[in-house]
Amino acid sequence: MVGDEETDRGGDTRRRLDALPEDLKERLDAVRQGGQSSHLLLEAVLSVGGALELPQLLRRIVEAAVVVVDAEYGALGVVGDDTRLTQFLPVGVTDEQERAIGHLPAGHGILGELIRHPEPLRLAELSEHPASYGFPPHHPPMHSFLGVPIRVRDEVFGNLYLTEKRGGGEFDAEDETVLATLAVAAGVAIENARLYEESRYRQQWLEANGEIVASLLPGSRLPGADDMDVLKLIVDHAQRILGADLGVLALPAGRESLHVVLASGVCAASHRGLDLPREGSFVGAALDAGRPLISVDVEHDRRITAGPARWAGLGPAVAVPMITGERARGVLMLARVRGRDPFTEPETAPLLTFAGQAALARELAERRRSAEQLALLKDRDRIARDLHDLAIQRLFATGMTLQSAVRFVDHPEASERLLRAVDDLDETIKIIRSTIFGLRARPTGRSGHGLRVRTVTAVEQAARTLGFTPSLRMAGLIDTDVPAGLADHVVAVLGEALSNVARHAHATSVDISLTVHAGTLRLRVRDNGVGIPQHVRPSGLANLAKRAESAGGSLTAVARKQGGTQLEWQVPLSPP
Repeated sequence: MVGDEETDRGGDTRRRLDALPEDLKERLDAVRQGGQSSHLLLEAVLSVGGALELPQLLRRIVEAAVVVVDAEYGALGVVGDDTRLTQFLPVGVTDEQERAIGHLPAGHGILGELIRHPEPLRLAELSEHPASYGFPPHHPPMHSFLGVPIRVRDEVFGNLYLTEKRGGGEFDAEDETVLATLAVAAGVAIENARLYEESRYRQQWLEANGEIVASLLPGSRLPGADDMDVLKLIVDHAQRILGADLGVLALPAGRESLHVVLASGVCAASHRGLDLPREGSFVGAALDAGRPLISVDVEHDRRITAGPARWAGLGPAVAVPMITGERARGVLMLARVRGRDPFTEPETAPLLTFAGQAALARELAERRRSAEQLALLKDRDRIARDLHDLAIQRLFATGMTLQSAVRFVDHPEASERLLRAVDDLDETIKIIRSTIFGLRARPTGRSGHGLRVRTVTAVEQAARTLGFTPSLRMAGLIDTDVPAGLADHVVAVLGEALSNVARHAHATSVDISLTVHAGTLRLRVRDNGVGIPQHVRPSGLANLAKRAESAGGSLTAVARKQGGTQLEWQVPLSPP
């Protein structure tokens, strides 16, 4: 049995070796033929090649390097686009020593020498090299040094740094050959890990984008989704996929500034609602560049010169513009806390496409809403025309008929009833004309709709929080007799009343009545909940009462006999 297991392991090893690139197999053969210690190197190559997660792989590479050349200390430095180190993974240094040493090396001194000249470098004494800067405080003493670059295809990905040959000797040519061979294997493994990472991220981005598009398109729209819901969905997906601690979304607010409409995660309150100039902000720099911008240390990024202090404790960050065609529709910014891995190109490459597709989906949704609004306006014009040409004319004719019939009625009570019916028809005609006015009015801003439309909208929005749709009754000349300022009060009072019901009442039904009669506007909200709890602070009701008093009216809130609460807010249409 033991022999069979050894045979199986040997066959598996041969299969894994056969899968290696030809140039790497030639290097391994050269090491074996040269009489050098090939056993550790072979195990290291196979161990490195078995990892697919890039962070795990990088750690495995430097740990293997320390073993194959018998070094006391080792490190792997990842070189960024600006020839500075974006990652530095040490081995052999304790956590206490690492904290005492402080910041990540930037790539100066001997480390920078290998970045500037990506060729193997072997030194008997570090301090004697002209590029040596010395060591920072609390750094362990190091003398012998061996460094080799790691290449992924023709690109220098990073460098392996080994110091302090065990036993006090120097690194020799055999160590250099072994480490260079391991660096080739590391380059192959890193490329495979990148491809795996890219395909995994691509799948996650596709799924996220599909959900965003589904939330915007008709027929598959998320229940109750609006623009802010969709924007939050974009930020949430990006945070989840890239493991970001902070997500921010800023939209253009004019040509020279951006407004942060969403922020979630660490330090979100410091970012939410900010108005930032394009020049001097990280999001503005990404918008101007038209491509993703990566920062290794956003707290000290030189591109950020405007806005309040808000980056404390944050390190790696990426900002990507949301562009459709030639129009920039916003910027998505993600950040991680200090000490976490920086954002990499494989991670952020799909982010520009994701942001662009999300922006395109929003643009399509806006066009769809515009088409729906146009259709609604046309339908309202048709209804208004029919009401004017058909309903009013018939009611007017009926009233004329009743008036002419009064002189043929001798009974006083019957005559009085006919005259009251004529008066009711006149009042109905006024109400219909008010409705026609509201239907034909064109919105000119956020509050440009008639009070009827704004009331219906407020009720629809509250239904999402309540879990059911309240009943609504409106009567009187609501759109014509209610001044604009008073209409704003009505909408605010209704929103606050329904919010109180949702938070405290535990109701299953709400009845709303908005009437205009005899110079008075009356808003009544009834629910079947638990009433007004004693422990609830009355600040909300106090605000409603102040609104009523400022308009010369009053507020009452009483318990109903059948359970629940009735709130009545009434004000005169003309100031007292």
